[in-house]
Amino acid sequence: MAEQTLTPESLTPESLDRDESALRKSIRIRWVLVALLVIGGVVNYLDRATLSIANTTVADEFGLSSTEMGLLLAAFSWPYAIANLPAGYLVDRFGPKKMYAWAAGLWSLVSMIGAAATSFGTLYAARVALGVAESPFFTAGLKVNERWFNKEERALPISIVNTGSQIANALAPPLLTGLLITFGWRGMFLAVGALGLVIVLVWLRIYRDPTLREEALIKGAEAAEAAAAAKASDQPQASWGQMFRQKNTWFMVLGAFGIFYTVWVYLTWLPSYLQTSRGFSLADTGWLSSLPYLCGIAGVLAGGWLSGRLIRKGHSAVTSRKVPIVGGAALAALAVIPVAYVDSTPLAIALLSVGYFAAQAPMGCLWTLAGDIAEKHQVASLGAIQNFGGFLGAAAAPVVSGAILDATGNNYSLVFLIGGALLIVGGLSYLLFVKDRRQAVAA
Repeated sequence: MAEQTLTPESLTPESLDRDESALRKSIRIRWVLVALLVIGGVVNYLDRATLSIANTTVADEFGLSSTEMGLLLAAFSWPYAIANLPAGYLVDRFGPKKMYAWAAGLWSLVSMIGAAATSFGTLYAARVALGVAESPFFTAGLKVNERWFNKEERALPISIVNTGSQIANALAPPLLTGLLITFGWRGMFLAVGALGLVIVLVWLRIYRDPTLREEALIKGAEAAEAAAAAKASDQPQASWGQMFRQKNTWFMVLGAFGIFYTVWVYLTWLPSYLQTSRGFSLADTGWLSSLPYLCGIAGVLAGGWLSGRLIRKGHSAVTSRKVPIVGGAALAALAVIPVAYVDSTPLAIALLSVGYFAAQAPMGCLWTLAGDIAEKHQVASLGAIQNFGGFLGAAAAPVVSGAILDATGNNYSLVFLIGGALLIVGGLSYLLFVKDRRQAVAA
């Protein structure tokens, strides 16, 4: 779907005043769209979590070492990271309705096909395909947010959308463990895949882009100024590839790598850690694993709330995003690193819960920051490039962790130390090097 173009002539006072009450009612659909994205995020992350929950079961069935299991757990992340690059461009080009529908339909089918895997190779191929299919989800959500909310409003809906992944992470251990115990890991894959097909049908029925008048009402002067600037400018718009020549892009990639790395240590190895290092049964691991993930839901919302509050107090948009990003990364590092030295299981779980809460505080703000820094026609593209960096970290986390576990006899100390160190690197990248360079150029 081609993006609608505002013109200064379409944004007259008369056009904004006409039927304003009806317009305000019509734009309430944006919160329905946010709710749909949350539900889609839940299903999306349940699909990703299936293999982590079935970690020890699949390893036993196929006779895999920790290193081989790490490779299998990473099979989703590296193609997801690479596919984010064209996905961002495609969302900017064709719009979120088409791209999200195609993505959700494909990832659901791939998940169901993965249930038929009979070897390491076939399951690996299915996870690679799943990573490619899921790549447009968050970029589509970012584009929906950019179209339906103004700059001052965006932190909250983006954070709410990001809670979908955390709700799924909290639900996954008890829900998917129950399905695993009852139907086996293949039945679990089939059930979660079928949910995604329902999401596709609902999305196609409900989603629409805002009209010109709705967008003008939502964004006000922001929309009018952007439209006037686009018409007045004789300069060609920067190409997608030129974003890689900008410092912000590279430090956002590095920062996201550091933060996502540790998040994906949680998402891929936490159930196994609780079983092998803390001695819990599969059933007990189901509910214990959900504790940090429940804290993650609060972390995403807290980051979005803090960002919005800072904007309302008069701070710049970029500063308001960076405070939760940098502060969350620092607090997460302070919580994760001591886990390497803790003998007490309750204390270890408490630290892991605090660490995951803090590591999730930046998540919504990362996407909103991309919307603040990028030109309008490149919002999804910059978000996708940043997400590419994040999922390079997500791809590295299970492989590096698996190799460490094989080399140390399932000792997780170095796993947590590396995760904490990369959180610090990620936070410093955003703190010191990511700036609103558009303002600097204008000045």
